[in-house]
Amino acid sequence: MRVALVQDWLTGMRGGEKCLEVLCEMFPSADVYTLVHHPGSVTSVIEDMPIRTSFIQSLPFAGRRHQIYLPLFPSAIERFDFSSYDLIVSTSHCVAKGARRTAGLHVCYCHTPMRYVWEFYDEYFADAPGGRMSQFLLRGIMSYLKRWDLRTLDRVDHFVANSENVANRIRRYYGRDSEVIHPPVDTEFYTPGGEKDDFYVVVSALVPYKRVDLILDAFRHLRKPLVVIGKGPEEGRLRDRAPDWVSFKGWVEPESLREYYRRGRALIFSGIEDFGIVPVEAQACGTPVIAYGRGGVLESVRGIGWGRGGENGVPVSDPTGVFFEEQTPVALAAAVRAFEEMEFDRDVLRNRALEFGRARYRTRMDEAIRKAFDLQGGP
Repeated sequence: MRVALVQDWLTGMRGGEKCLEVLCEMFPSADVYTLVHHPGSVTSVIEDMPIRTSFIQSLPFAGRRHQIYLPLFPSAIERFDFSSYDLIVSTSHCVAKGARRTAGLHVCYCHTPMRYVWEFYDEYFADAPGGRMSQFLLRGIMSYLKRWDLRTLDRVDHFVANSENVANRIRRYYGRDSEVIHPPVDTEFYTPGGEKDDFYVVVSALVPYKRVDLILDAFRHLRKPLVVIGKGPEEGRLRDRAPDWVSFKGWVEPESLREYYRRGRALIFSGIEDFGIVPVEAQACGTPVIAYGRGGVLESVRGIGWGRGGENGVPVSDPTGVFFEEQTPVALAAAVRAFEEMEFDRDVLRNRALEFGRARYRTRMDEAIRKAFDLQGGP
């Protein structure tokens, strides 16, 4: 059976790439298709696969700023020829789901319908330079992408959503049902160890919708040590507004990341994620999570609710974190103060994370693909 694995782009090991890594292990003879590949940016499991890139790869600045070619992405994904494949598995948060097929089966593991098209335009583009003309052009591009996104729905035979949160979006925007399979976390690598230190930790791409600015504002008043791991276009602005007790580490090697998880008092998580692998990695290392109580984190963390003024919410059995109910520095600060009066069981944290291990993802994806073939009448 000939298999094609389709990824939007390969520029770093984030959630989508961790899903693709397991799929590469499941289908070691597959071909990998992607719009852009930065060699060396993903694990050897992926790098050792035959990787085929689109014409975007050869355009100026695509090496570090492929996003500027967003209007060309639909054309780029449609130029790939999948006519000889029996199975296409796309892992999509942008255009990979639009892979054109003439035969075979297409299973789409959907991280989300395009966020900036359907729900989060302002979080991505509200501060875009260029004034009214820029906003006019951007909204025109988003309208085109939305029409294309809907027009290509029939190219997917079976949707798999990475969370109930995303399944609801697929139903709302695409009118399609989906099976929920949470993404894989390497719980064999991320394990507890050592003693806790006095700092809190943030692990995040430094982009506007992650709301790291909110965390910095809260910790300016809390005056507690904070370690920020990650890079992105917002880094300069965030460094400028950070107090002296906040340190930026950039992206670090997995072994160092694991050590920060292990030593941190808690992970701070302030954005709205489709699912969010980082909170599960932290729990796997025995570290609680303080998170904004919206989005996919509700499926991975058993959180005690905490309001703006510090009032306690409904008790939770075997908690693994604390949720704050308003996306404000004041609410986050109240949650941190409440957290410091609590105790969390490392075994409970670890066991929660084990529910999202790689083996479980692999087994469930294999079952989903087999079921999709059965519904189609076999490969």
